[in-house]
Amino acid sequence: MKIIIAYPPLDSQKGVPLLSQNRQFQYFKEPTYIYPVVPATAATLLKQAGHEVVWLDAIASGLSYEDFLLRVKAEKPDLVAIETKTPVVKHYWRIIDDLKRPATSHQPLATVLFGDHVTALPEESFDNSNVDYVLTGGDYDFLLLNLSDSLKRTPATSHRPLATLLEPGIWYRENGEVKNTGKFKLDHDLNSLPFIDRELTQWKNYAYKNGNFRRTPGTYIMAGRDCWWGKCKFCSWPTLYPEFRSRRPENVVNEIEQLVEHFHVREIMDDTGTFPVGDWLDVFCDEMIARKLNKRVAIDCNMRFGALNLAQYKKMKKAGFRLVLFGLESANQVTLDRIRKNVSAEEIAGSCGAARKAGLYPHITIMFGYPWESYEDALKTLELGRRLLKKGLAYTVQATVVIPYPGSPLFDECKREGLLRSLNWDDYDMKQPVMKSAIDDKKMMRLVQGIYNVAFDPEFIINRLLSIRSLSDLSYFARGAAKILGHIFDFSAARPK
Repeated sequence: MKIIIAYPPLDSQKGVPLLSQNRQFQYFKEPTYIYPVVPATAATLLKQAGHEVVWLDAIASGLSYEDFLLRVKAEKPDLVAIETKTPVVKHYWRIIDDLKRPATSHQPLATVLFGDHVTALPEESFDNSNVDYVLTGGDYDFLLLNLSDSLKRTPATSHRPLATLLEPGIWYRENGEVKNTGKFKLDHDLNSLPFIDRELTQWKNYAYKNGNFRRTPGTYIMAGRDCWWGKCKFCSWPTLYPEFRSRRPENVVNEIEQLVEHFHVREIMDDTGTFPVGDWLDVFCDEMIARKLNKRVAIDCNMRFGALNLAQYKKMKKAGFRLVLFGLESANQVTLDRIRKNVSAEEIAGSCGAARKAGLYPHITIMFGYPWESYEDALKTLELGRRLLKKGLAYTVQATVVIPYPGSPLFDECKREGLLRSLNWDDYDMKQPVMKSAIDDKKMMRLVQGIYNVAFDPEFIINRLLSIRSLSDLSYFARGAAKILGHIFDFSAARPK
């Protein structure tokens, strides 16, 4: 079979959509691209199994919609698979219908959707588009391979109904009815996965325009799926991964070694929801040091406040870690408890300080717009974030508006309690709050901008200038300045149509 894994373009005055494998969708004025690890793994599995695979990320490659449709038509695929997310799912319904029109496809074309939104609401896409299949759960790389193999049909399976060949978690149409193979399972062996075919998946399109990378080229991997805590109420990824699994640490280091040796990668972001800790982390660090990879590549990862102590952060630094991403989310203990962060407000500064003392660079994520918070509560979060950044305890920041995606406990709570302002998925693009709040929209956006405005504070600027050690550092800060200005415009009060 010939299969296209696609990210169709979304022409919009709002900016460039940050869609691929992203936990929180957002339009950016300054383009940022995240390498989509799981879809790239799907492409690799399919190629390994003998399928012809085309990687068509029209967003990262800058294709227009017309050119995208022409490319699909020219490739004559049997199947087009698309990752989607809540704010763009309605756009993709229209795109699927366009793809299936005779003017675009001169042969029967199967379409597939996967991602957190369609996992939470699989039937919705069948009701609103001509989609053929929906893959639920986070192991959609394995499921796409299973579906493609099943559609290919060998003589041994040609007489069997399709449903008997499919794994759990696949939704499909049959004789005008929407059917499914049951609840998805996360029982696939992650250690069995091949290392991603980076050339097939055009990794260089994502290697430079990414705010996490201090040194380029950079790329992404995943040591696990997805977060060993996995209880944060606002997060949509437990919809995909209600259970945590990790690869063996030696297996992950083998992949890092390949990326350094064959692709000369200088920085790697591990996109696991929270990086594994305990004995797993010890073995990983020991392997990085023993193979001297700690001298050749920088490692970035997601971590939880309170998960590690100073000695462990020091070992990570020795092993080559650079950036550690923490979800601060709020400075208010009531909010931290309510969203099930399982962290105290006191641990926030402590963990940032310990990581920084070890020589690591903390990145913090902050959110505004919780429906139960007052403006004064939100100001506490703003003040804490600015203080951490000015004092150098946090190095970089991402500030956003809280968006409750379908499938998350926060969405269910807000829907149940009448706190949602809209059920139009187009409104979930972070250009405006979608939860009711005591804070008006303009003030909300100014709070987000207030975090990024710290970049103009003299103390912040002096601390950053003193940290410059190389031309790579200088280039990183130049890129960062452009992104900060972009983020300020991203959260302007005016909402583009």
